[in-house]
Amino acid sequence: MRYFLIGWLAFISAGCSVTGKQPALHDFGLPVSAAIQQGRASITVNAPTWLWDNRIRYRLLFASPSQVRFYGLDRWIASPPELFEQLLSSSGKAQGYTLIIRLQDFEQQFDASDRARVVLRFSAVAHSADDNQAIATQEFHLEQATKTPDAAGAISGFTDLTQQAAGKIQDWFKGLSERRE
Repeated sequence: MRYFLIGWLAFISAGCSVTGKQPALHDFGLPVSAAIQQGRASITVNAPTWLWDNRIRYRLLFASPSQVRFYGLDRWIASPPELFEQLLSSSGKAQGYTLIIRLQDFEQQFDASDRARVVLRFSAVAHSADDNQAIATQEFHLEQATKTPDAAGAISGFTDLTQQAAGKIQDWFKGLSERRE
């Protein structure tokens, strides 16, 4: 009887985890249809293998800085490189250029249990759209404190940070255009 009760409790608890809450899916707030309709620029985002995962990454720098962790109930709707490429393509900010981006960092970092920031680091190579020659390379490193030290803070922070990145790329292109004239 005792083993039956233990088995029954294990079955019920396993059933609860199977029917438990499903992860919420997030993007940067841009409708997919707008990205498809407006995506005129030739932009490619490359990244290391581990960044092609749709889980939201974070790191506890104060406790275990070498361990990468993931939120269990929040995920990106696609991988960060795909979402970043979609955002940049739909913004129209790379018109006149072919842009190749190498995403290097895209994670939330906790300096303390109540203090976190999001980090976005990438390099960009601009090629002329007409002859596809490399014109310039630029490194970008952006970070921003999150409003809250949790998944919601990471999502909100990355939405803001990717918008800032698009603006910085546009400013970089303006500088390139001025030099070409």
